[in-house]
Amino acid sequence: MQVKPLADRVLIEPNPAEEKTAGGLIIPDTAKEKPLSGKVIAAGPGTADVKMEVKTGDQVLYGKYAGTEINIDGKDYLIMKQGDILAVLS
Repeated sequence: MQVKPLADRVLIEPNPAEEKTAGGLIIPDTAKEKPLSGKVIAAGPGTADVKMEVKTGDQVLYGKYAGTEINIDGKDYLIMKQGDILAVLS
């Protein structure tokens, strides 16, 4: 299924949660933290007031409670406004 965000919204595929700690301990599913970074899958065209700064393929950081979780074809994504994105990783 093809998804095209509207206005200044962005579709993000969150990076997978960490499976192990730095010391090698395996983290159970119940204790995993929600990832705060991901890859932009699709971006809207922007609005008259908001120019789109992110593009498809960018790695981004976003807030802990940013966006709305959606499931497309069995895969989890986030859809959020561009203003909820904190930074673009290079």
